[in-house]
Amino acid sequence: MHELRSSAPDRIRALTEAGHWGFDTLHSLLSRQVATRPEALAVADQPNKEDLVGTSPVRLSFRELNIASDALAAQLLEKGADADSRLLVQLPNIVELVVCFYASSKIGAVISPLPVQYGAHEISSLGATLGATHFIGCRHFRGQDLAAMAEQALPNTAIWSLGDDLECLRAEIDTPADTRLRRHQAGVTDPANRVLTVCWTSGTTGTPKGVPRSANMWLATARATAEAGGYQQGERLLNPFPLVNMAAIGGFLFAAAELGCGLILHHPLDPALFLQQMQEEKIHFTIAPPPLLNQLAAKPEMWRAFDFGALRAVGSGSAPLSPDMIATFEEDYGKPIINFYGSNEGLALFATPQTAPTSDLRATHFPRFGATGIEWHGKAAQMVKSKVIDPDTEADLNEPGAVGELCFAGATVFDGYLGTPNEAVFTADGYFRSGDLVAISGQPPHYYRIVGRCKDIINRGGMKISPAEIDTLMEAHPDITEAAVCAYPDAALGEKVCACVVSASGGSAPSLETLCDYLLGRGLAKSKLPERIHYLPALPRNPMGKVVRTALQALLTTQEENC
Repeated sequence: MHELRSSAPDRIRALTEAGHWGFDTLHSLLSRQVATRPEALAVADQPNKEDLVGTSPVRLSFRELNIASDALAAQLLEKGADADSRLLVQLPNIVELVVCFYASSKIGAVISPLPVQYGAHEISSLGATLGATHFIGCRHFRGQDLAAMAEQALPNTAIWSLGDDLECLRAEIDTPADTRLRRHQAGVTDPANRVLTVCWTSGTTGTPKGVPRSANMWLATARATAEAGGYQQGERLLNPFPLVNMAAIGGFLFAAAELGCGLILHHPLDPALFLQQMQEEKIHFTIAPPPLLNQLAAKPEMWRAFDFGALRAVGSGSAPLSPDMIATFEEDYGKPIINFYGSNEGLALFATPQTAPTSDLRATHFPRFGATGIEWHGKAAQMVKSKVIDPDTEADLNEPGAVGELCFAGATVFDGYLGTPNEAVFTADGYFRSGDLVAISGQPPHYYRIVGRCKDIINRGGMKISPAEIDTLMEAHPDITEAAVCAYPDAALGEKVCACVVSASGGSAPSLETLCDYLLGRGLAKSKLPERIHYLPALPRNPMGKVVRTALQALLTTQEENC
């Protein structure tokens, strides 16, 4: 079993003295809301919960959430879990999963949420890396028995299923159980800095890696997200991302706990239901994937079919945004778009109308928070440090136009992956090496422009081509719903560019010639044009929604072998 350590004492001391870390936990934030707004909505299921897991939707106030998580924490203790336990949890976005997070926090255990897409192979591998002592799942998820799959994958681990073994929605806790829980909590040391979660990297290029994080790390991320989104006390937030990663846990779960916001759950993404929830729940803020926002911008009649009067702003990210989409939302719909850039490891940058005023700038650029000699206002800019290095030599790069690897340090950043060597993960001076290539850009050069992944870059005869910039241009084509490029081998040039395209509903997919003419018209250099095109019903994506380019390349290889 790999050791899970708290951050080094010197790091804890420095960040605490700076005011970036403190003593709050997820459950202490809940206690604060119970004291000030007990009957306010804390969390609500999506309307189609019964279709997902066979049970009716639930809505809990902060008081009810506190009781339910107390009761679950007491059950966990009774069944043998404690502060040394490592709980592998595989549940969809339902209220019970939120209760599991709070209950784990209350007993000091580590919770490791898994995407529901993961099967026995991933559960077995990640369970071994975590050293899972227990698994929590359900018997019914869209026809699957997640608990039974875990029983096969984890033969030496205690498997608990909702309803059969655990009750996550109890409305009361008896006195002996409550007494035992309070006695246990008194013995949990340094709860704000001990590891609370182990989430897993998105795994676009290999086996997912475990990312241990404390409550303090999550709260720092939550405060950055809340600052970017302008969260206000008591607002309603719609979360369409699985509660397994940075966007959902930091951006919604912790932020809602600190600010007393109502957390409305959604996932898997169902655009019609998502829009219905935005209207019926009077949502103030949400984050939506770029393809959905592109679709809404292209079809004003769809947007105007709903009443989004409560909505203040919309966030997005995970891929470069379309400037045209941002302009449509802000000029025609009156809703600002916030562009987020983050990761489970702790990257936390965002572009808002204040930090990146124009749609062109905000679509692809992020402020250089924490870069030497550059001042930005706000908590996030004070909590983090960032810089660009040469990926091979680690030399710092500062000149305008320089392209290198983005590195990050500060209150949001983790301490290292679980169970793997971490020497190459951080620079000699302690910055996390993100693996993302950025260019120092803007006038003045106070911005990062995401170029792509260090390993994603296509090398066409010595010219380094960023897939991300071509993806963005292609997705703006009116006859394309999704698009991404990948490399394919070429005897003369080493690699060339292939466009992988999903045509828009009811539209005709563009030919390679038509697509290249379109890209030239948008200003793309001729040397970066695709030289093949491949049509797909959908792009392969990982559980976090990111395109898996290695899968695209594998599809091309299979196609060639079958020709």
